[in-house]
Amino acid sequence: MSEINVVPYIDVMLVLLIIFMVTAPLLSQGVKVDLPKADAQAMDTRDREPLIVSVDVSGAFYVNYGDDKDKPIAAQDLVNRVGALLRLQPGTPVAVRGDRDVKYEQVVYVMTLLQKAGAESVGLMTDPALVQGQIESEATRR
Repeated sequence: MSEINVVPYIDVMLVLLIIFMVTAPLLSQGVKVDLPKADAQAMDTRDREPLIVSVDVSGAFYVNYGDDKDKPIAAQDLVNRVGALLRLQPGTPVAVRGDRDVKYEQVVYVMTLLQKAGAESVGLMTDPALVQGQIESEATRR
């Protein structure tokens, strides 16, 4: 008989499926931030990964560089960490992810800290815009 027995392949496939289903939720790290909606062009990140500083609704700062990416960081530590990265990798794009409910002064404060750290320009991250009718209905709902 020259038939291929596919039962072992199915077993392996099911085991891999279970492994991926268990590990996929663990791979997404980050801070829960509700970004404001805006119609903007995406950043060009082909050359290098951007440095992202997040500000959550309570005003705590997070950086996607270094150890403990999901733990809040103090303002001086933010300046030191970002400054070290920008000295090692000049020209790294820098962006701020501010929660839509955070006070505007917190976002400006983060931008000031990034300027002290040596960032030449800072981008603001947003969610892609909703259809105009959805934006208007969201505005009237608040």
